[in-house]
Amino acid sequence: MIEASYVRTLAAYNAELNRGLYAAAATLSDADRRQDRGAFWGSIHGTFSHLLWADQLWMSRFAGWERPNVGMKDSPRLIDDFEALRAARGDVDERLSAWAQDMDAGWLAGDLTWFSGAAGREVTAPRGFLLVHFFNHQTHHRGQAHAMITAAGAKTADTDLFMVVAPPG
Repeated sequence: MIEASYVRTLAAYNAELNRGLYAAAATLSDADRRQDRGAFWGSIHGTFSHLLWADQLWMSRFAGWERPNVGMKDSPRLIDDFEALRAARGDVDERLSAWAQDMDAGWLAGDLTWFSGAAGREVTAPRGFLLVHFFNHQTHHRGQAHAMITAAGAKTADTDLFMVVAPPG
């Protein structure tokens, strides 16, 4: 379904977009970042926190990282302090990019079995398929964060893939 170069490209894209969005969000007040703007996870801060939570959860399944210490319902409150959240995001992005550098076709071709709290059952799916979901989930919620940040009046950088990272090869 996908190749290792896709994983490396999307990991780099993820990290770069997160840097840009967090920088734009940092120009807003804490109250602006925490204002409920009607997004699924409420606020800019809540959406960022949920994204970090989800990335940590998936990476615990993919690579044995430590699982988040809260459930999905509490994911918008994973880390209360914005600068601590920003630092944790940077750390996760660095670790994710390093993990992606070691990606190989054999790992991608295998399956993953885990208990899904969201589905309430054990699930087995191809790892490559799950990585597509992983990156799609990031893009979906980052898009929500981008909309909230710009609606709050902050300026963000370009988000087009070809403008953000170099093509693989």
